[in-house]
Amino acid sequence: MSILTELQSRMKTVRLAESAQVLPELVKKAETEELSYSQFLLSVMTHEQQRRAEKQIEKRMKWAMFPVYQTLEDFSLQEQKTLKPHALNQLKDFAWLDQLYNLILLGPTGVGKTHLATGLGIEAIQAGYKVAFITMGELIHTLKTEEMTRKSKLRLKRIREANLVIIDDLMFMAMDRREANQLFHLINDLYNQASIILTSNKGPGDWGELLGDPAITAAILDRLIHRSEVIQLGGESYRMKHRQTLFNTED
Repeated sequence: MSILTELQSRMKTVRLAESAQVLPELVKKAETEELSYSQFLLSVMTHEQQRRAEKQIEKRMKWAMFPVYQTLEDFSLQEQKTLKPHALNQLKDFAWLDQLYNLILLGPTGVGKTHLATGLGIEAIQAGYKVAFITMGELIHTLKTEEMTRKSKLRLKRIREANLVIIDDLMFMAMDRREANQLFHLINDLYNQASIILTSNKGPGDWGELLGDPAITAAILDRLIHRSEVIQLGGESYRMKHRQTLFNTED
């Protein structure tokens, strides 16, 4: 066994597997650049740290379960003029997340609510936070099957452990009393533990009709709006404006 191979084996034993994998390249670079022992050791530790951080982000991105990868760089402020650049920059610094504020993104279909929520979620992961994304329909199903399936139990565990929970299309469908009660208990679990981003095309004043129970509605609103920022998005549907067509419209 060569010294390099033995060194790689020992590095894996002490859990420096990322650096062990590229050790020959790191050694060659050190020789070419005539690094000192300290500089070489620093390069090994730096590579290990960077790769661990990258893998942690990859894992958290997988756990977040975003339906599509939509970044804030692709979010057009020209298309969405109701959101000012300075307001978007404030959202990106995540002081609101550290203070456990909720964001309620309201507006008609297609104006960028889900894109903005997803983009903030991706940036939050890159900043070191745990994020969970789920649609309202998926959430109701997952809550109803939590005690029956391991998949639902695991997903709700990750939601409850997240720093930021994104619930997309809140109140797009009416709920029965049992479903509303399950939603309340989840919101109560997250209260003072995590921030929530909600997207909805209906304002809080209309939620009571869909939840059905005035007491549950009041309890949910109390926890969501206690510390919250409501962002109203408007304008024409981005998807309709930029839709693709099968037909030639020039004739």
